[in-house]
Amino acid sequence: MSILNVEHLTHGFGDRAIFNDVSFRLLKGEHIGLIGANGEGKSTFMNIITGKLMPDEGKVEWSKNVRVGYLDQHTALEQGMTIRSVLASAFDFLFEMETQMNEICDKMADATPEELETYMEELGTIQDLLTVHDFYLIDSKVEEVGRALGLADIGLDKDVTDLSGGQRTKVLLGKLLLEKPDILLLDEPTNYLDAEHIEWLKRYLNDYENAFILISHDIPFLNSVINLIYHMDNQELNRYVGDYDKFQEVYAMKKAQLEAAYNKQQKEIADLKDFVARNKARVATRNMAMSRQKKLDKMDMIELAAEKPKPEFNFREARTPGRYLFQTKDLVIGYDEPLSSALNLEIERGEKIAFVGSNGIGKTTLLKSLLGLIPSLEGWVERDQYLHIGYFEQEMPKGIETTCIEEIWNEFPGFSQYEVRSALAKCGLTTKHIESKVKVLSGGEQAKVRLCKLINRETNVLLLDEPTNHLDVDAKDELKRALKAYKGSILMVCHEPDFYEDWATRVIDCTKWTTKIF
Repeated sequence: MSILNVEHLTHGFGDRAIFNDVSFRLLKGEHIGLIGANGEGKSTFMNIITGKLMPDEGKVEWSKNVRVGYLDQHTALEQGMTIRSVLASAFDFLFEMETQMNEICDKMADATPEELETYMEELGTIQDLLTVHDFYLIDSKVEEVGRALGLADIGLDKDVTDLSGGQRTKVLLGKLLLEKPDILLLDEPTNYLDAEHIEWLKRYLNDYENAFILISHDIPFLNSVINLIYHMDNQELNRYVGDYDKFQEVYAMKKAQLEAAYNKQQKEIADLKDFVARNKARVATRNMAMSRQKKLDKMDMIELAAEKPKPEFNFREARTPGRYLFQTKDLVIGYDEPLSSALNLEIERGEKIAFVGSNGIGKTTLLKSLLGLIPSLEGWVERDQYLHIGYFEQEMPKGIETTCIEEIWNEFPGFSQYEVRSALAKCGLTTKHIESKVKVLSGGEQAKVRLCKLINRETNVLLLDEPTNHLDVDAKDELKRALKAYKGSILMVCHEPDFYEDWATRVIDCTKWTTKIF
């Protein structure tokens, strides 16, 4: 049974086309991975099918009474909302039913016998729905999901704006689970999630009986939960049965077949053109030449898609620092309250360290404390005097209004326009991206702009906070290669062992010193 039908969808932003005549059908129980390079329109597609964005052309049609749950990578949580209130908002439709039920009860006081009978029927239907959806168990359901996701340990009455990226993702996931939708739409759900809860989500999705569409660049995770791939590429959407590895195999075969057909056709075209050129002027062969020309004119031309620009990340290296880059003495990190016990760390030149552990235990806070961006609660940090630091933050600042060009120019005012454009192009951004405002780019494209700043500055130590989030497979592979080749030191927060385990010289489990175990 079809849950969702998308027909002849066309959409773009300005002169940049995203989809061209795309059709799509979602069947009950399908577990779909929606894949494609950064900027191909995956999140835009989600926004169109959920009604957040109107397409330029085409039709989106859901089955009747289908309830959709959408985990959006850009969902904003407002100040003043608590974890409990966000989780409880999953039941807003039930609270509306309760209001409706109360209004019916008020009307019953002055109703005629006929009206009373109608009201009693409506009342019974609403009460049945409230019971089926556990309306009278809302508080215990909220507590149960809060415990399962480790949110109860933070405190369900904590303001959501005080949470880390991973904790916010858990809150939104918890709300989705409480909604019990007929279909889940998940936009990069593993971003910011720790390894423990990625495993938990993997188990949940494997047991999930309804349909879901999942956007993810985490290939091991994707392979473990989906049975269909939809590939978004060059304004098209193509379906492949199986996991990501199977898709790659079939896609490579299709690409090779298309290239062979293209080369064969190009040779035939060259031969026909040569025959026409040599024979059209001769009376004896003019008819044959005209016949060949007609064949040329009627030929369906095979076109090869333009190759996507692949990023090149080559970090510029500064002079060699001293032996110890950072030394801490009884360092206690945190904001209003401590997040760590007293830390005595020695980080030496040449080390490549991955900081791992649950969300909210202070990994990002540790990086910022080492940099001196936030003051320590106790103790001190000694930094080598010859450090040239490159810092990659999790996200762009909110409300940013600059274009990509302006972002790089502000960082490197001595660059010519050619140098700015060339630097962005090397990071895999096209001319249309380069001239766009940063805020309209996808998460992966924004990450490439931030990486562009990093690779064009001379550094001898990199501090990277979740650098793989949002990056597509090609960009992630290239970043991994560049970090392995980098001769400086690296301190990185990352939840993807596949990314760092074959080049990190040390993995530090931050749960061993944190005061917050979630």
